[in-house]
Amino acid sequence: MTVDMSNVLCTKSHEYLVQAGDLLKIGITDFAVEQLGDIVFVELPEPGTTFKKGEIFGTIESVKAASEMYLPVSGKVVEINEAIRDEPEKINDDCFGEGWLVKVADYEQAGLEDTMQYEDYKNYLDKEEE
Repeated sequence: MTVDMSNVLCTKSHEYLVQAGDLLKIGITDFAVEQLGDIVFVELPEPGTTFKKGEIFGTIESVKAASEMYLPVSGKVVEINEAIRDEPEKINDDCFGEGWLVKVADYEQAGLEDTMQYEDYKNYLDKEEE
């Protein structure tokens, strides 16, 4: 599936958000995938769990490391990507498409203030490497 990258918002902690109707689809960015390497396990919350912005909502493990994932907005997880439990490599193959992690409802719009457009995120990464 091709994602319109102009609709992708990113955080400095390398999560992305895409608005889909009343929901936010959240995953990890291509940069995070590249840093992690081959992803072998993902732990996600139960649907119905409510989180505050910045709280850990799951763990992702690769052959290199384990990383915690932080919810970029306050809201309720209403759906998790069941497919990646059995096939976590979908994140490596298509992080913005089939490799999404959770969908969040009832989120606080104010939480989006700390995000940046994908192009700005790429520029941010370039500056971090200097």
